[in-house]
Amino acid sequence: MTRRAAWIVLAWALAMALGGWLASRTRFTTDLSFFLPSHPSAEQQVLVEQLREGVVSRLLMVAIDGGDGAARAEASRALRQRLSADGACVAVQNGELEAFDRELALLQRHRYTLSPAVDAQRFTPDGLREAILNAIDIVSSPAGLPFKAQFPSDPTGEAFEVLMGWQSQGQPNMAEGVWVSRDGARAMLLLQTRAAGSDTDGQAEAVARVQAAFDALPPGALRLEVSGPGVFAVKTRAAIQADVARLTLFSSIGISLLLWCMFRRWRPLLLTLVPAVSGSLAGLVAVGQVHGSVFAITAGFGAALVGEAVDYGIYYFVQTGRADSGEGRRWHENFWPTIRLGVATSVLGFGALLFAGFPGLAQLGLYAMTGVFVAALTTRLVLPAMAGGQMARTPELPAWVTPRVLALRAWRWPVLGAALLALAWLVAQRDTLWEPNLSALSSVSLQDAERDARLRGDLGAPDARYMVVVRASDREAALRGAEAAAARLQPLVAQGLIGGYDSPARFLPSEALQRERQRAVPAPEALSRDLGLALQGQPLSAARLKPFVDAVAQARAAAPMRREDLDGSALAIAVDSLLQPHADGWTALLPLRPAPGAAGADLPAEVLRAALQGSGASFIDLKQEFESLYGSYLREAIALSLAGLAGIVLVLGASLRRPSRLLGVMLPIVAAVLIVIASLHALGVRLHLLHLIGMLLIVAVGSNYSLFIERWRRDPHADPRALLSVLVACATTAIGFGVLSLSSVPVLQAVGVTVAPGAVLALLLSAVLTPAEKDPVP
Repeated sequence: MTRRAAWIVLAWALAMALGGWLASRTRFTTDLSFFLPSHPSAEQQVLVEQLREGVVSRLLMVAIDGGDGAARAEASRALRQRLSADGACVAVQNGELEAFDRELALLQRHRYTLSPAVDAQRFTPDGLREAILNAIDIVSSPAGLPFKAQFPSDPTGEAFEVLMGWQSQGQPNMAEGVWVSRDGARAMLLLQTRAAGSDTDGQAEAVARVQAAFDALPPGALRLEVSGPGVFAVKTRAAIQADVARLTLFSSIGISLLLWCMFRRWRPLLLTLVPAVSGSLAGLVAVGQVHGSVFAITAGFGAALVGEAVDYGIYYFVQTGRADSGEGRRWHENFWPTIRLGVATSVLGFGALLFAGFPGLAQLGLYAMTGVFVAALTTRLVLPAMAGGQMARTPELPAWVTPRVLALRAWRWPVLGAALLALAWLVAQRDTLWEPNLSALSSVSLQDAERDARLRGDLGAPDARYMVVVRASDREAALRGAEAAAARLQPLVAQGLIGGYDSPARFLPSEALQRERQRAVPAPEALSRDLGLALQGQPLSAARLKPFVDAVAQARAAAPMRREDLDGSALAIAVDSLLQPHADGWTALLPLRPAPGAAGADLPAEVLRAALQGSGASFIDLKQEFESLYGSYLREAIALSLAGLAGIVLVLGASLRRPSRLLGVMLPIVAAVLIVIASLHALGVRLHLLHLIGMLLIVAVGSNYSLFIERWRRDPHADPRALLSVLVACATTAIGFGVLSLSSVPVLQAVGVTVAPGAVLALLLSAVLTPAEKDPVP
């Protein structure tokens, strides 16, 4: 190794070390804000907040199946006790009142400002009589036993009213003292995790602890089911990791065997990977430094986008072939200009994505553009220095290959006909060509989705789809707005149009409402008088209720309950999840539930909007909002891809200088994309974002193939190693992306089924459609 080569290798090693250090400090995000615009609207901001921190994203729904009712109830109580002592969950509910000890103490202190039953009529003689008799019935029942000791100080049952208000929305069925499913066949629990919905590691830990707590119960015939957004996130990540590990192993083995057959030495085989590793690391560092964080989708598919970097190493070692260092130097003159032009087309294609208004697209563009450029630069400077004077010993191109490649030219008219038919098909099917639903990218199985819907229905848990949103300048105004919205929603609940709703004001009423309820509470003298009148003819004497009079007097003078009073209780998490501060104000969220037993989960959107009109609250269908956003995201990606394609045509036109040469290079690539996409759609596949990324990859690798084939066909004395290098590069691309088509993860499979056949077709069509002044000598 010369001194110059040693310095180049040292500089590369230092750059890789610095890149590795920067990459280790890069923050990765896995939430779906990948699909949100850089400057989201208020509705879109609500969407991402719910995905990251919302109460729905933190819920785990648990069902205990098997055995008899008594065994399931006992297991439910034991599981609640174990999980309540576990730090992974901030709230564990199964219907037992004992689970609300801290919350019961809180509501006892503030019952008169929390109770929705408190008004002036409540403390008239008639109102007191009705409330006291009703409370006697309650404390005489099993459900009211926890309130029996407090009856002398709370004979109107305000604490019970508050608790029922907290539990009234979507209250599950009860049996054996715990929640059960609609058919009574399962015991049900609802957990709220401490980890945010976007914290996949935290969600995985929470799910594991639930399973461990269940496994620690006495053995029996019981089975555990757990569902929720966190479970889906954990399963999806595990599926992707397993598929990537398995498929990477398969592709590595296949590519390594192919390269071993070519080089018969480990050194060039390993050096072939240097450009790809360098490009991947450079792309990761560039995105991390520019955007501050890297989306997991960007890291995964950005690496796929620079997969063509493996081709650069193959071009170098195959094209230098059985040569000395002098031939290596001539490679820079003979082959590098063609590779450089192919790199320029790739950079232009991906660089157009930099102008996207969505950070996900911009990150993909920056990652791929940087990765391809650095991989090519590494091939140009570092590989020759690492390889030294001893090149790879590649076999000669078999004599029968060249005539057969030349014979493919006879198929140009049938191929052009197939491309035109593909174009006509795509034009005719343009309205159904693209999948408008983001669910196409979901890895959630139908079985898991059905289980989640069943458990959600059994528990009456809120759905992530429908939300009423109130925006205000401060917390107090947001709570008042939530109360006003609830007043509009309550009639819809009574009519059965919706199943219920959650509201932060249910747990933390506005100060204005608390003051209003305080004013409805009478003075001690008036209360004593009216209490005596209310109890005339009743076995209960007013003297026994002296603690009640004292409690009312204290309530009149007490300060309103504030958010700080909720610290240490599950109510704090509930309120914080539904009442969120922002730089410019506060947002109150009211998640909606479908009516119990309703067919499907759809809510009457127009009825809800009409009911909320003039209240200052807005109704948002998050699924519809997300799909609309995804549609605009996809349209922008298509437009930018077309702009990148236009840039590629301009650069190739300026370099090739003749329209016939430009047509010869571009026609095979366009034809390959048209035929692959039309074939996929004809087989019932509706295209989505990852198919579009696959098309960009076809253009990226296909431009290199087409340029080399065009150069080879123009030169009657062309070096057969040029054709050999393209054939080997195409084979490795087909292997690398072909195994992705076997993936169970939709986003990985989409790239595989698009790029693998597209790359092979791009090479074949280059041989078929690229014209030549004279055919190369076989």
